[in-house]
Amino acid sequence: MSTSSELVERALELSQTDGCVVIADEESTANLRWAGNALTTNGVTRGRTLTVIATVDGAEGTASGVVSREAVTADQLESLVRAAEAAAREAGPAEDAQPLLTPTGPAAADFGAEPAETSIDVFAAFAPALGEAFARAQKSGRLLYGFANHSLTSTYLGSSTGLRLRHDQPTGSVELNSKTADLASSAWTGAATRDFQDVDPIALEEQLAERLGWAERRIDLPAGRYETLLPPSALADLMIYMCWSAGGRDAAEGRTVFSKPGGGTRIGDRLAQLPLTLRTDPARSGLESAPFVIAHSSGGDSSAFDNGLPIQPTDWIREGELANLVTTRHSAGLTGLPVRPAGDNLVMEGGGAASMADMVARTERGLLLTCLWYIREVDPATLLLTGLTRDGVYLVENGEVTGAVNNFRFNESPVDLLGRITEAGRTERCLPREWSDYFTRAAMPAVRIPDFNMSSVSQAS
Repeated sequence: MSTSSELVERALELSQTDGCVVIADEESTANLRWAGNALTTNGVTRGRTLTVIATVDGAEGTASGVVSREAVTADQLESLVRAAEAAAREAGPAEDAQPLLTPTGPAAADFGAEPAETSIDVFAAFAPALGEAFARAQKSGRLLYGFANHSLTSTYLGSSTGLRLRHDQPTGSVELNSKTADLASSAWTGAATRDFQDVDPIALEEQLAERLGWAERRIDLPAGRYETLLPPSALADLMIYMCWSAGGRDAAEGRTVFSKPGGGTRIGDRLAQLPLTLRTDPARSGLESAPFVIAHSSGGDSSAFDNGLPIQPTDWIREGELANLVTTRHSAGLTGLPVRPAGDNLVMEGGGAASMADMVARTERGLLLTCLWYIREVDPATLLLTGLTRDGVYLVENGEVTGAVNNFRFNESPVDLLGRITEAGRTERCLPREWSDYFTRAAMPAVRIPDFNMSSVSQAS
């Protein structure tokens, strides 16, 4: 079977249009699942997807056609290239058309090498420790449910203009849910990782045991605004959605919360009273991500014409002020904003050194959340979001957790919330629970919100 790099080279040789970009993604995965303190399934998979982006120049502009197929072999390659070329010829001029990028340095030294691959061995240390966590839970009458997943994707990107780039992306996550024997109470925790060497399931189980202990006392509270401690996971879910909504073109055209009344964008406006910085950095230790654009199609704030564009460290919010919005080369030209492609990690810094336990100890009366769930947009003009709390909301009184309370539906805008944060703790790597299928590389502080809006009581467990 041909290697991915060979398929990329051959597809480019077969190209008969004015421009061509070929992306080969080789993905391997390994996973474990468990329920009731016992492993239930495990497995490994491997797959290949080939994407061909053909461009055709015309009197009215450049058109593009994109076709992706899985499990492509050498004898199927020409039909894939011809399909992309036909799609380009049938399409009208692409609004986001730009010249394909040319190399600014040598080709990736490992472009011709075999793809990286994961296996069940990635759990060699994790699985025995998980077994010990099962035993501890069983002895204390608790039930553990959850899964661990690891993927390794090697992406090969080549173009008719000479680009030959490669990126290997490991992505791992574990989600652990503990329930009482009668299933009346549950608690969740999760962790993101590159290789499972830094995940301790015993420590995670101990954390859940503490929370189930808190839940032995149940307290009903009405809807309302409460001083609330958001853990890093919950804050990450809100900040990720905010960044997904931070397109420069939409803001310049007056369609988002980042639009300035009367025209323009809010870049330069103060969003947070604390000196918080929200940034993307492909080289961030432990959160490494692709240092160049990999766009399988155009849409929203990404452009297939930008494939290979370097992704630089970018401050979206710098010491409390909005510093940048997401742009492609095309939307940057329309708006006059600098080119700022989105990245695949997100970090908030600028808080103090406090842990969540320190923040709890300083709370007279408030709520401690575990995570947010089922987040949906209500109003794009203000970026008002709604969603649910889940798997543990706890009452804090006089510096101690005194019991578990009912779940709530919340209504909050992450932009408005930024301006109301009164305390931020230390930045910690976390797993965004709501968006963990799409975005796992995040590091956030726990934060204190004096008046988080719990808009109604929820019956969700």
